[in-house]
Amino acid sequence: MLAKLYTNMCHTYPKFRKTTRKQMYQLMATYYRKRDWSFMNYGYASEDAAENPTLQRDDEINRYCIQLYHHIASAVKLRGLKVLEVGSGRGGGADYIKRYLGPDQMIGVDFSDRAVRLCQHHYRVEGLKFVPGDAEHLPFDDDSFDAVVNVESSHCYGSMDAFLAQVRRVLKPGGHFLFADFRPREQIAEMDEQLEHSEMRPIRQKDITPNVIEALDADHERRVAHIRRGAPKWLGKLLQEFAGTKGAGIYKGFQTGAFIYKSFVLQKA
Repeated sequence: MLAKLYTNMCHTYPKFRKTTRKQMYQLMATYYRKRDWSFMNYGYASEDAAENPTLQRDDEINRYCIQLYHHIASAVKLRGLKVLEVGSGRGGGADYIKRYLGPDQMIGVDFSDRAVRLCQHHYRVEGLKFVPGDAEHLPFDDDSFDAVVNVESSHCYGSMDAFLAQVRRVLKPGGHFLFADFRPREQIAEMDEQLEHSEMRPIRQKDITPNVIEALDADHERRVAHIRRGAPKWLGKLLQEFAGTKGAGIYKGFQTGAFIYKSFVLQKA
């Protein structure tokens, strides 16, 4: 009941959504600081071998979360480029992109300054850094990046239009916006329209909801075990909801079609 009320409040009041999501991520960065939780996305599964990268042994545990990043970030060649991830969270995605896809510079920016400090502590990779910042007011100069990555983060923002304007501003001409996120079915048309009017040219879009469901199914036991091992019992149910485990509202929403998950590749003119 409380989870449903909170979700409705988030949909109705964007500022409430933005503020409360920040506080939630601040708390998670404060109370769970171990590096074994480095991804927070729902994952991606595919029968296409090209979307199943060969991983180092230590990265295999996060395969499905990594494959979501690989699906979107490998759409263009990033080697030698300057790349920004907006909403870098606990840092696993930016770390994966830097180590496997080879950009010269990889910068992660996040609204949670505590999450940024956690990433600064955990990741010591040359060419990778994390800074605090607001997706709707990015702290970077115009025409600064060859690519901007945004994975499962924009649903937390106060204004999607303001975020897209910032992406367009910081991208170099010809640069790419690599984007993946979900929305309630009734908001999908609005998101499509916002992207269409972003003054960035669409190159690819895909409904990846079935891939996300398959990943959540395959990753269910790991997610539940991780929560039981690392979280206090009173937080367990809430975190299972957050993680999209079987039975969670978001999981059921993907199954019934109440929520749709899409990925996009766009290019600045």
